[in-house]
Amino acid sequence: MARAILVTGASSGIGRATALELARRGATVYAGVRDPAAGEALGPAVTPVRLDVTDAGQVAAAAAGLARLDGLVNNAGIAITGPLEHLPLDEVRHQLEVNALGQLAVIQACLPALRAARGRIVNMSSISGRVAFPMYGPYAASKFALEAFGDSLRRELRGSGVDVVVIEPGGVATPIWERGLSTGDRLWQAMPAVAHQRYGRLYETLRALGERQARDGDPPEALARLVADVLEARRPRARYVFGRSARIQIAAARLLPDRVFDALIAAALRRSP
Repeated sequence: MARAILVTGASSGIGRATALELARRGATVYAGVRDPAAGEALGPAVTPVRLDVTDAGQVAAAAAGLARLDGLVNNAGIAITGPLEHLPLDEVRHQLEVNALGQLAVIQACLPALRAARGRIVNMSSISGRVAFPMYGPYAASKFALEAFGDSLRRELRGSGVDVVVIEPGGVATPIWERGLSTGDRLWQAMPAVAHQRYGRLYETLRALGERQARDGDPPEALARLVADVLEARRPRARYVFGRSARIQIAAARLLPDRVFDALIAAALRRSP
């Protein structure tokens, strides 16, 4: 019997690549999408499921429609950026609602089916779940939260047959950064003049880095292959770091004192265009 896998945030980027890679390997794939047209664009190899992870009704309906579930890939996400001093709290709440609470809602709804199949949960975190860069506070907070959920769940579900794995990519070339830049620009333009005076150069530097990441990051297909390998592994690790830049940043954060790492980040940003 083919494994049944639900992938959230499958409209584009990592989620889309993962859904197609899993289908190529013979899995029955349910692709969570907010827009039905995006689901149709995935082609006949996958089954689209209407799923906004912040909509309790859609989450419940999606889980109820799955007779069997061997794997859940929590990938849906957005990126809100800007100086924390001036970001509207409603925007920060929305970031956490999508990237953390929405993932937990899907996990809660799917756990009965995952328990029955002794399935596996893969949470798509980020290097930002281990290292919080300036201007990325809301996004990093959501990924730190997802990391904590993953660690707690893995320990709570020990012995249940359901394993929990976290994947931490570095820069991946996906539309999330283009959408994040657009949202960030909208929020930035609405901020007072004092915000532009205090954070203007930093904002422009981080924006340029975001553009570079969207353009030159690792291909999502490579990360999709890792996700598929993790779902197939007999004894997967609890955590996987994807990408050279992510490995370097995590090693530096682990080895250096916080103030030294702060200074290293500041120096790197000063050298950036």
